[in-house]
Amino acid sequence: MKFLLAQLSFVLAAFLFVSCAEKPDDDTLVVGMELSYPPFEMSDQNNEPTGVSVDLAKALAESLGRPLRIENIAFAGLIPSLQTGKIDLIISSMTATEERAQSIAFSDPYLDTGLCLLVSKDSDIASIDDLDQPGKAVAVKQGTTGHLYAMDEIENAKVLALEKESSAVLEVVQGKADAFIYDQMSTFRNWRRNPEATRPLLVPFKKESWAIGLRKDEPELLAQVNAFLASFRADGGFDTLGNRYLAEERKAFQELGFPFFF
Repeated sequence: MKFLLAQLSFVLAAFLFVSCAEKPDDDTLVVGMELSYPPFEMSDQNNEPTGVSVDLAKALAESLGRPLRIENIAFAGLIPSLQTGKIDLIISSMTATEERAQSIAFSDPYLDTGLCLLVSKDSDIASIDDLDQPGKAVAVKQGTTGHLYAMDEIENAKVLALEKESSAVLEVVQGKADAFIYDQMSTFRNWRRNPEATRPLLVPFKKESWAIGLRKDEPELLAQVNAFLASFRADGGFDTLGNRYLAEERKAFQELGFPFFF
């Protein structure tokens, strides 16, 4: 009997040891982002995450003394993933809106931008009011603030909600949509890629700010994130990211007379 008990004790101890060894590191900071929005969220030639938001997440994790894991999640799935505990934070060029703030908490803003229009080059559209007319069509990316704006404010034009940014741009390039509602930086970059077919209206018709998304029941983490953002900005971290990933855009916006984002 003593021998049997000893065997059982050994097996139980071995089981507990294996269970503990296989338990994931609960201290890992899991950040969700959609890696399809260069230069903020993207993958390099080795399919590794890179970009402004990736570097920001790395700096944040280092400041917290926590290992980092990045989860590539479709933009529309980021908030559900945060709410269900799959990820700890959202750092994915997400605009802090009143609607989203009903579901999640947001950090202090770290970037200012706004919604504007990419229109067909030969179009007579000069403003959002010109777009919202019968017979017009506007493209938006699903789940973005451009999509939300169109659902709330566009009454007369046809709204084409598409899954990918590139698909929305293609609608304008091919003349199937009169305009694409998106953020200032992306509108500028999409125009530079398609100057023969598009024209940018870069003055925002609706100003926005990007922030880091968190669950509402984690005030301590929120305080840590806000402290990090303030310190990172004071130490020139955002200037470094701008020079690393957005040097061309910074110069072009200065020449056009638009304030830069960071």
